[in-house]
Amino acid sequence: MMTRSQQGRTNRLTRPSIAIAAAVAVTAGVVAAAPDAKTAQPGPKLSLIAASASVTLDSWKEDPGVYLDLGTYLTSENGAFELKVTRKSYKDQVVAAQIIRDGKKTQTKALPAGLVKDFSGLPDFAQISVIDAAGKSVLEKTEAFCPNNASGRVRPDAPANSKYPQSCPVNPFTLGSVWGVENGWAANTYAGYYSDAVQLAAGTYTAKISVTKKYRDLFGIEDKPQSVKVTVRERSWEGEGGGEGVSASSESSASSESSESSAGASSKSAAKSGHGAHAGHGAAAPAAASGHAGHGAPARTDAPAAATTGAGSTFNVGHGPYPPAPPALPWALKKQATEKGALGRQGFSAAAVGDRTGQTDGSRQAPGVQPNAKRPAGKATVPDVPKPDLRSLPAYGITVSDGYEDVPGKDYLAFSANVWNAGPAKLVVDGFRSPGKELMDAYQYFYDADGKQVGYTPTGTMEWDPRPGHEHWHFTDFASYRLLKADQKETVRSGKEAFCLANTDAVDYTVKNANWHPGNTDLSTACGQENSISVREVLDVGSGDTYTQDLPGQSFDITDLPNGTYYIQVLANPENRLKETNHNNNSALRKVVLGGKKGARTVKVPAHHLVNAN
Repeated sequence: MMTRSQQGRTNRLTRPSIAIAAAVAVTAGVVAAAPDAKTAQPGPKLSLIAASASVTLDSWKEDPGVYLDLGTYLTSENGAFELKVTRKSYKDQVVAAQIIRDGKKTQTKALPAGLVKDFSGLPDFAQISVIDAAGKSVLEKTEAFCPNNASGRVRPDAPANSKYPQSCPVNPFTLGSVWGVENGWAANTYAGYYSDAVQLAAGTYTAKISVTKKYRDLFGIEDKPQSVKVTVRERSWEGEGGGEGVSASSESSASSESSESSAGASSKSAAKSGHGAHAGHGAAAPAAASGHAGHGAPARTDAPAAATTGAGSTFNVGHGPYPPAPPALPWALKKQATEKGALGRQGFSAAAVGDRTGQTDGSRQAPGVQPNAKRPAGKATVPDVPKPDLRSLPAYGITVSDGYEDVPGKDYLAFSANVWNAGPAKLVVDGFRSPGKELMDAYQYFYDADGKQVGYTPTGTMEWDPRPGHEHWHFTDFASYRLLKADQKETVRSGKEAFCLANTDAVDYTVKNANWHPGNTDLSTACGQENSISVREVLDVGSGDTYTQDLPGQSFDITDLPNGTYYIQVLANPENRLKETNHNNNSALRKVVLGGKKGARTVKVPAHHLVNAN
């Protein structure tokens, strides 16, 4: 998920979501010339291009700042640009290597040590300079680049879909990732959630964008900066009533096209405690372009962006309001007016996304995976075939809070947790409901190397969770949360032991059989409706399922606990009901130190080896 600084950046975005209605056409013939012979490198030819000569960006009176989505892209020709990013453990630094494929031959080129610090992309990749109409320099900055960013084809004979994942992981405990720009494709250099807003007054500017020298030298990219005219216009939600008109602008030419620009979204989702009594805390917001419409809790905040790019999310946002990854590009999203949101403004939601006319970037809203037509019959068997390997990540996003007005006098320790599947087989669980029954009977399925179902076993039940922020079918006994004393003996157990399984986070896409495009990433379809007769829940290889600290059940009651050292334990498959390859790696501990006094408790979260994220 996000670091504290990223959460703070998200909370500053306070406007309802407006999806994008424009389609960017990055056409053939715009690719820059190849580097000369002295700078040419083995591997694909990379070039920086600009999709448009001009962009219009918004600065809102209620939240001043401009997000410099300038519509520049990195193209890859003569092969795909692919990077493998890994760490052996949380005691080891993150390292990156370029994978160069030439037919059946594969070459691995180690990148310089320390080049990447995490899994969010290549730091300081793009250099941006902005001058005003008088020729005065007003801004110099660099931005990181995630090769898995918003992307599209630059020529018609390029592959119809990119094989690479849609985004770069931000979960602090990510173990491995694959980044890439498909051959004949281009990826947006805009850093999305990793980029802070800049202060620019309404007016016209010229932005110069280039690839920094260390990456030009490393990947053989020609030094060919791109120039883009930038129009900054000032807008106000008060003046517009949440609509699309422009309240103030230095440019009268802001046309109907400008009304399509993404204004961002707000969940006002400060991380309040996730105990059950807090259901409903945190303001509801209009649905974002994440597939979480109607999911109870607001899904995420979309970064403001121009209509030319559309910085809305397509990767699942996880069980909570925080985004797990920078946005991929849903170019063909349709703008739809919805009923007035809880913030008292006219909200917008997105039409379903997927590859179709005008959208060739591979982004999609995952449909629900269909269960078997009927519950299994015959003798249950557990065949000798590959099985999943469930593992827990250490807890993070750890906070303390009181009980607010619902439970006065209480103190809670809230946290985010993730259980992931290291493979080599996906976890597949079907639930079947007998007419009139409140619980579904759950079954785990097993498959051979060809994907044929070859066995099943009963594995507990599924139950409907009606609480806001959930409102879907939960598979029971998937994981357990426990707070351990300094001697690592249990002192408090969370009541939450039931989960909707969804592929919210790319934890390690370098493991065997990792699926870079998992289904069931969209919670609005992954775990059924209240009237569902059957449900299929899947945790694919390489992906994990995050529950954030704002949700019911994601906390411990620490009201009467003495100050001192404790450990948050996240335990996968606590009763060993699920069949997996290894039951010895299901537990993860995170050390915390409680302090303060009743009603004003504090928590310190020491670094977990090299991962210093609370």
